[in-house]
Amino acid sequence: MSDLDAELLGVELNRLQPQYSKARGSPLDVSDTAAVDGLVDALAAQPGGIECVFANAGMSAGRDFLVDAGRLENVEMAAWDRVLRVNLDGVLTTMRAASRHMKPRGRGRIIVTSSIAGLRAEALSGYAYVASKAAVNNLVRQAAAELAPFNVQVNAIAPGPFATGINGGRQRLPESVERMRSYIPLGRIAQPQEIQGLALLLASAASSYMTGAIIPIDGGASAR
Repeated sequence: MSDLDAELLGVELNRLQPQYSKARGSPLDVSDTAAVDGLVDALAAQPGGIECVFANAGMSAGRDFLVDAGRLENVEMAAWDRVLRVNLDGVLTTMRAASRHMKPRGRGRIIVTSSIAGLRAEALSGYAYVASKAAVNNLVRQAAAELAPFNVQVNAIAPGPFATGINGGRQRLPESVERMRSYIPLGRIAQPQEIQGLALLLASAASSYMTGAIIPIDGGASAR
């Protein structure tokens, strides 16, 4: 398990280790290619190697186009570059490093966090975010097609609104929650633990015939 924020990573490890004694963590910036390669290589050298990689890191910069700061003419290129380095380059780097070890073994699972914002235009997300997630979806399909003959499966989870720390935790603010609830058929924002069932499915033998899938988990938002 890795995170850019070492303090929060420590908190999460302290929460997990009483139940999962083998849980380990390492601070990591997924936009640092050399650091990703080094960590994945070190994990692959451990007994048992790497069976599953979950590329879950992501960020959002810039507001939605419903406010002045998020409109097309106001997109900040520095923020755009940073989002793509994390959301797109970070996924590619993680998948690339994992595939080097999984292909020779003839098995492996790669799971990527995308977004429903990568499946359609999304007024509540910034330009860099929707562009990066749309690119991630096709990256997943491309890798799935290449790696399938090696029994390495690549799938993506496409969440809708979840109450996480992304975008500075804006999705936890009451005004944001109320606005997002209005277009979700289930009428609420999801909690982070509600994604774990789908992640476990994609990491397990129960998904043995699934690859190249982009699976929404969004309270029905993409059905509208």
